[in-house]
Amino acid sequence: MLLPLESSLHSHSSKMANSANRGLYLPSQARFVNGQSEAILRLNAIVDQIARTEISVLLVGESGTGKEAYARLIHGLSAHRDLPLKKLTCATLEPEQLRAQLEACLQTTVGKNEDVQGSLFLDGVDELELAGQKVLLSLLPDGEDLEMSQKRLRLISSVSQDLDAEMESGRFRRELYFRLNGVCLRLPPLRERKEDIPELMESFLARHTFELKRQIPELGNEEMEILIAHDWPGNIRELGNLARRMVALGNPKTALTDLATGAHGVTRVLKVNETFSLKAAARAASRQAERQLILRTLERTHWNRKRAAQELQISYKSLLYKIKQTGVEGTKAGK
Repeated sequence: MLLPLESSLHSHSSKMANSANRGLYLPSQARFVNGQSEAILRLNAIVDQIARTEISVLLVGESGTGKEAYARLIHGLSAHRDLPLKKLTCATLEPEQLRAQLEACLQTTVGKNEDVQGSLFLDGVDELELAGQKVLLSLLPDGEDLEMSQKRLRLISSVSQDLDAEMESGRFRRELYFRLNGVCLRLPPLRERKEDIPELMESFLARHTFELKRQIPELGNEEMEILIAHDWPGNIRELGNLARRMVALGNPKTALTDLATGAHGVTRVLKVNETFSLKAAARAASRQAERQLILRTLERTHWNRKRAAQELQISYKSLLYKIKQTGVEGTKAGK
């Protein structure tokens, strides 16, 4: 017997079972790669072709579009699937830390055994300053050495910024870009694949219902209209967080008040019979003021998040959280 939401979305799930995504199914990542939109079907078809090769992959997408999920998917479909996927979060590493950790990864992944294979995920390469990029460039294999080493080491990298603009401005090294970019995969933002929202929401609600041991919320047409109308600056991550709040609160309408302020800070009118309280309005106004301050600081520092965090007098991790929370990332990507 289907639950209310499952019943309304059953046709989406049935189509999924017979789609091209079939060959890409991994239970732990399915909620990120499922979808019937043209953009996702095209992306998944390319992933299916290149995952089993040894070519390096550059994943490009806004924050929250599922870059790490796709990195794990590519690794899971590769010849290296039986070995761990090693991950370096570049944004949190200073040059010497990057050197030490990368050298350790290369030694343990490649070693002296020519038959040893592995995958290395360089997350947020665009967050590295020029000194860190130089370190990375000096340690990654080049030319024929890269081709030979990839038989033992599969490189997967991710960026959230427009590297063409970064290279033009001199903030990203061209030689590093070409070293990493064997195949470039662009992950579409959720606002460009809204037809996938019902299926994704169903998956998230089912997951969080199981994790939190709660009843699955019932979403009606009005609630779904709000989900479709929203711009989703935080992309799939934002949708997943909303689903978790719905399950935790047991009331979708209460959770949907967080969508009252859109991606550009414009207050939207909720289509559900719920009062937008003074407290909620104050919270939305505060969030908008915070968003504008963060955006101005990032623009002034040319989107160098470390410098912006220093100017704002908050920790780097706090800034990353607020960028996602306020939708600033989507603003930059839309320029």
